[in-house]
Amino acid sequence: MADLTYKSKINHIRTFALSLIFIGMGIMYVGLLVKNVEWLMLIFMIIGMLAIVFSTVVYFWIGMLSTKAVPIICPTCEKQTKMLGRVDACMHCKQPLTLDKDLEGKEFDEKYNSKKQNDHGK
Repeated sequence: MADLTYKSKINHIRTFALSLIFIGMGIMYVGLLVKNVEWLMLIFMIIGMLAIVFSTVVYFWIGMLSTKAVPIICPTCEKQTKMLGRVDACMHCKQPLTLDKDLEGKEFDEKYNSKKQNDHGK
């Protein structure tokens, strides 16, 4: 079996939002490169700005979601981490975590967080 690296959902979404900022800046930079064609430059600037605004929305959303996450102490690294859903990974050591007694000892699978799996997986 391949070596799997688990990621915390909160860190995964934050990484996505950060990448949106850099993508938006890159798109805007391309707009500067084509500044001789004003309408094309404007389109690149607007698309880049929309990516940055969307990143801000994603950061706000994950911040609100993070306040609802369950704070727990990781049994492996003994640091505090936050958990979203039935299964998640430690933000620090990537240890698979669950608070669901039915899932203890089972193979880690992020599908346990989906509604379909919750309804039919029991």
